[in-house]
Amino acid sequence: MSASPPDGFALIKPGQTYLGKQGIVYGAGASKETVGAQKICMNVMPMPPGAVAKAHYHRDIETIAFMLEGECAVYYGDHLEKRVLVAQGEQCFCDANIPHAPRNESGKPCTWIVVHSSGSDQDGIVLLPELDKELAERLAKV
Repeated sequence: MSASPPDGFALIKPGQTYLGKQGIVYGAGASKETVGAQKICMNVMPMPPGAVAKAHYHRDIETIAFMLEGECAVYYGDHLEKRVLVAQGEQCFCDANIPHAPRNESGKPCTWIVVHSSGSDQDGIVLLPELDKELAERLAKV
């Protein structure tokens, strides 16, 4: 963990990346890992065409995501039975403990700006491989 900046202010330049538990390569932003944030973090989530995040939820952590560029489907709900298409300029809110899985089905890249109510977007992640399987089987029938 990085210590808080000595004067309480930090600039995060682009270029740092990391692989999240969800299987997506993120652009590192302001977080516990980069600046010592405790209660909030913001990262960039680029998704190339066909990219799929593993089904997961964030235990006791809220998420707000802004679609900076492109569009992406997000499956959510207890069985990922609900689907919303998020377009450029739109935001979505995901309450704590709600299973979800973004899937870039658009054929074009998309880029999210993601904010979590925790110091790290990797805090509290619970992976749900059974929902990955369930969703894949359901989509294969379409």
